[in-house]
Amino acid sequence: MRPIVYSFQASLDGYLEDGQGLLPFTPDKELHRYFNDYEKQFDTHFYGRKLYEMMHPFWSNVSDTEEVAEIRDYALIWTGIEKIVFSRTLTQVDGHARLATGTIEEEVERLRGMPGKLISVGGANLAAQFMQHDLIDEYHVVVYPVLLGGGKRMFGRLDQPLALRLVEQRHFASSGCVVLRYERTR
Repeated sequence: MRPIVYSFQASLDGYLEDGQGLLPFTPDKELHRYFNDYEKQFDTHFYGRKLYEMMHPFWSNVSDTEEVAEIRDYALIWTGIEKIVFSRTLTQVDGHARLATGTIEEEVERLRGMPGKLISVGGANLAAQFMQHDLIDEYHVVVYPVLLGGGKRMFGRLDQPLALRLVEQRHFASSGCVVLRYERTR
């Protein structure tokens, strides 16, 4: 069974975006190389509309003449990964993407039974729905050394606690970021 991973970047006080909806995180070269290697483990992303609309225009338009190698490499990796987008308002998506045709549970059941790599879920709102159905097997967070004091929280409300077990931690000295990876214990 293919695991589903919720990967995200957050401030030390648990925010994905600041109070104006801006993403205040910029990985340095070392962290970007880590993200590139990490992304190679996936062949499918579940996205909510907002995250798809943020990611697609940028990453699908990175030129092969992009001067920053890490950005160029990430774009090549990202565009090759299938995106399944959950949206009530979009009627079409572009690139290597399709609109979800089933419920979250139906899409997950179908994909988990197929051979392939890891599956990620992206976007706090969509991830909250996956958490409510206890469909996430692993949580992967990159914590930036900044306090935002408000904004969009990394987790939504839960009806019950979800027990996790720390399986990896890594520190990036150049940026001060910490990677934490937890598995869901059931």
